[in-house]
Amino acid sequence: MIQLQTERGGITVSSAVFTNIVGMAASNCFGVKGMAVRSMTDGLVHLLRKEAMGKGVLVNFHSDNTISIDLHIIVDHGVNLTAVGDSIVSEVRYVVEKMTETKVRTVNVYIDSMSVGA
Repeated sequence: MIQLQTERGGITVSSAVFTNIVGMAASNCFGVKGMAVRSMTDGLVHLLRKEAMGKGVLVNFHSDNTISIDLHIIVDHGVNLTAVGDSIVSEVRYVVEKMTETKVRTVNVYIDSMSVGA
């Protein structure tokens, strides 16, 4: 959690807020099929529904009120992986900092799978 102090009082932002913001920002990038999660039972990577996209995100909070973000995604077949990754890092950093006024230390993108077909 991040705690912010203003002249009117304190604000606490939970990790669920950050994971949802990150999932939304990443899934809106070109070439991203969706967020991914690895099943504990069969070890396969599964595409998450829009309602659960925060599960593919891990947010680490630091003592200096900054955060580090790890996100797991599935991309569309045939996209430039470097371009998609760069786009996600830029978009996630911008959206999180704009919406929460929290400094993002790092954004790590893990491409877990590539989707073939529509």
